[in-house]
Amino acid sequence: MLTGMMTYRITHRRLLSSYLAICLSVGGFAVASQAFAHDETHDSHADFTLIHAGQVMAVPGEAVLEDQTIIIHDGKVVGIEDGFLEDDEATIIDGKDMFYLPGLIDSHVHLRAEWNPNGPLENFTKEPSDVAYDAAANARKTLMAGFTAVQDVGGPPSIKALARAVDAGKLPGPHIRASGNVSITGGHGEMNGFRADILEHFQRPTNCDGADDCRRATRLAIKNGADLIKIASTGGVLSNTNAGTGQQMSDDELVAIVEAATSMGRKVTAHAHGKDGIDAALKAGVKSIEHGTYLDAETARLFKKYDAVLVPTVLAGMTVKEWDFLPPASYKKAQEVGPKMLDMLALAHKNGVTIAFGTDTGVSKHGENAKEFQYMVEAGMSETDAIRAATVVASEHIEMDEMIGTLEAGKQADIIGLDADPRDDISELLDVDFVMKGGIIYKGE
Repeated sequence: MLTGMMTYRITHRRLLSSYLAICLSVGGFAVASQAFAHDETHDSHADFTLIHAGQVMAVPGEAVLEDQTIIIHDGKVVGIEDGFLEDDEATIIDGKDMFYLPGLIDSHVHLRAEWNPNGPLENFTKEPSDVAYDAAANARKTLMAGFTAVQDVGGPPSIKALARAVDAGKLPGPHIRASGNVSITGGHGEMNGFRADILEHFQRPTNCDGADDCRRATRLAIKNGADLIKIASTGGVLSNTNAGTGQQMSDDELVAIVEAATSMGRKVTAHAHGKDGIDAALKAGVKSIEHGTYLDAETARLFKKYDAVLVPTVLAGMTVKEWDFLPPASYKKAQEVGPKMLDMLALAHKNGVTIAFGTDTGVSKHGENAKEFQYMVEAGMSETDAIRAATVVASEHIEMDEMIGTLEAGKQADIIGLDADPRDDISELLDVDFVMKGGIIYKGE
């Protein structure tokens, strides 16, 4: 009994020391003093969680630690200590045979839907409430697959509502950033392939034509709550129109959108396949490119010159090239674009382009986001670089690096666990065994 009491006192001191250190770092002496007073008057660790971790990749790209205790309090990481700390009152998770790393981040998803042969008709058969329930179910699948944060670049108001519900703890799901979409008439992002009188009912107030109108649309999207602006500088595969995949937004429209967004504190990301549209978007100040199919070495230099990020979404290309249910216009583009995306990623990586993990899930199945990792490795990225793209790089890309992306003190306790080292086999990420978000366990023990 004496040994047990001594262990508790030593552990108590170490826990308190780590907790005070984080309080000092985030709030200064006053916050630390309050924490100390609270701990002295409430001599309990019932609200601490200790994960006994066999291996921890706390900061992907840095050394993996062995035989560690991850200390969690109030939904945040307090610290990581050598050895397996014991405490009679704290919740202890035995993961001595597990590999832990930060929750994964998908920079390009569409939570509201999942493509299928009847997808176009669902615009007419589903009520908004049906779509909301679908989005909630897809958010849960995403979280359970180990993705604790996403950027939804579909961007309707319902996604903002879902994000608020998740943040309030009403629904299980990842952290969600949502875009506001700005499209030109007839461009990718608009509905196509139906009678003109039907299409009129699907016009969005953020559709625009010309520089001044695109400024208006951008400002409106931000007014309506957009965390970022999503545009389509080129045509797209799944637009049911023979408009190709080259540049569609004019240079002056691109510049106007970036200027309007920047002046209101938002970044712009561009769906772009054709080299002309990628290059034009980068030169206009767009900070990231979704897809990037036809980029080349010259384009890679533009990425580096303008400090932009590529979100490759190879999984989407590999998915659509297998679909035989697409209408003729989309089928032709899918067969041209899909097979090129793996080579695109290989070229981008070889040329030093910054790559953030993103899948375009909603084209592929929700919950299968991690399949992108296999394509990243096939394209020449190391397993560690692929993981880093889905944690450190993605957290910076979606502007959430102060709270997620690593397991450092003060950040959200967004943690996943595997039963083997993904650096040896990246497919381990397809079957995540433990998921914690904000200190709450959603999967595993």
